[in-house]
Amino acid sequence: MRSRILLSVLPILLFVLVSGCGTAKNCPVCGTTVNEGYGVIDIIPVPEHNPTGAPGGPFNSFDISVVDPLNHRFYISDRIGLDVVVLDTIRNLAIDTIGGANEVAEAGINASPCDPTIPFLVSALGNPTRFGCRTAGFQIPGFGPNGLFGGFSGAQCCASRGNGVNPLSCPCGIIVTADGKTMFVGNSSSTVVVFDLTTIDLTKSPPTPPTVIANVPTGQSPDFDGPQGVGPCIDSSQGRALSDPTCGDLRADEMSYDEKDHILLVANGDPGFPFVTLINAADMVTRPVTSNPCPAAHAGPYGPTNFPTCILGQIYYDGAPTNNIGVAVDNQIGTTAGDFPCPDASTSAPSGVSGTASTATGGRNVPCHHGPILTMSGAFCDQAKPASSCSGAVSLAGIGGSAFNPNTGLFLVSNASATGDLTVGTIDVIDPRIGNSNGPVVVNSFVTLKCMPSGITQGPGNNFLVGCADHDGVAFPPNEYVIDGTSGAILATIDKVGGVDETWYNPGDNRYYVAARDMPAGPVMGIIDAKTNQWLENVATGSNSHSIAADPTNNHIFVPLQAGSLCTTQSANGCVAVYAQQ
Repeated sequence: MRSRILLSVLPILLFVLVSGCGTAKNCPVCGTTVNEGYGVIDIIPVPEHNPTGAPGGPFNSFDISVVDPLNHRFYISDRIGLDVVVLDTIRNLAIDTIGGANEVAEAGINASPCDPTIPFLVSALGNPTRFGCRTAGFQIPGFGPNGLFGGFSGAQCCASRGNGVNPLSCPCGIIVTADGKTMFVGNSSSTVVVFDLTTIDLTKSPPTPPTVIANVPTGQSPDFDGPQGVGPCIDSSQGRALSDPTCGDLRADEMSYDEKDHILLVANGDPGFPFVTLINAADMVTRPVTSNPCPAAHAGPYGPTNFPTCILGQIYYDGAPTNNIGVAVDNQIGTTAGDFPCPDASTSAPSGVSGTASTATGGRNVPCHHGPILTMSGAFCDQAKPASSCSGAVSLAGIGGSAFNPNTGLFLVSNASATGDLTVGTIDVIDPRIGNSNGPVVVNSFVTLKCMPSGITQGPGNNFLVGCADHDGVAFPPNEYVIDGTSGAILATIDKVGGVDETWYNPGDNRYYVAARDMPAGPVMGIIDAKTNQWLENVATGSNSHSIAADPTNNHIFVPLQAGSLCTTQSANGCVAVYAQQ
């Protein structure tokens, strides 16, 4: 079978888009701190993408990307190739893909094996699903146990942003640990797939794939392989907010990680009934891994009646009127606040893995709490005895990216629309409460007005850049905020770039880079000086260009692009563009 990974450098010389401050496109005040602009210096073809649809079509649906600076690797979620593509950031070429038995780019020949102790996965309706580990006991029509990771669901319905069903489409969020040994990837089966990157051997042909050492359910999988599949769920995306029971808890998406205590935070963040899960990943990042580091509570598959034991707790954005942080499960049943179980079992697709206190969890409760209690303007209320003007936070536009603040030991989570006022977004502060059996809780909220925060990234010191999406339900003028990570005080407002999805801080040049796909004049990469918090430049990118990461060694910025002219010789296929300061 022919090799499908580029094993030799394919340099493609491009016209330099900007040659200096005086001629830099879209740069009216470029050069405030430097006198040079940015442009594309190279493009990188993505394996097995072409306009014919054989095997996968153009590179038109992708998600989160990250850089591992230690090993000079760029990882990007590819929803058409059904894999995570691995690029070398020094040589600018694709060197590997990571996926499962359904992978398009490698036709499944390099599917990752699963640790055999990982249970297979059962959906919200009790049916096995292929988007987990096909270990002992797995069976769906035409498929049995083969010991392999089944794979990622890919772009459901359509590759275009307007027609795609994002909550069912993955791979999604990616985290690579600082030592470069472990990768966490969000999947549409409401799971986090954990890969041991040390098992990769690129000297082999095809390369030896990484082993899946854990597949952690954060909720209940959509019923991909049930009698009806997810067709009813897709139908319910039109006006019913993905409410059909076949939807389960949708995808596990964006993540952040505490390197010190090895806690992973992941959001099932799509609008409707979003929640965040905190996972103890200590045994997942310790080498050697000798067995499944997140076993089920009892023998049998992961699923609605059998949940993993590594979950520290969950927080649900369900509008609950009070928070009781002194208990493990804040169910509020029979209280003056009314019956408000955590999680809310009244929904058509009951969410999450919390609050059962049954044999499914070994007779213990997985801690479950509600989102913060806020005023309509987003101010944080007394959580135990809120005033009458306060109410439970919702998340009308979903939960976005998050960050861990090592200065405080707390997580910062973006909520695009926290109250009934669409101008009010928040950055919620979550205390993992390590060692506290009552689990993690929200301890504060920072208001971000007219922003709809999509994510947050730590910059120098205690500065954090808040990316503003600016577009869900109402359009706001472009903006970003730099805040103090402890107090939430706004240190700077940047009004020259907005409509942002992913943000990145590059310590190599002390700059923030933002993927502003929804700028009114067209998608751009925004560049901000992290020392002065001064906007420097916007550089044109491509349609739905919402992912970005940089290597601090050479200060090159990697931007995935759909098919289009910026990809030059790869214009019909899509590519990853390499930007640099000229």
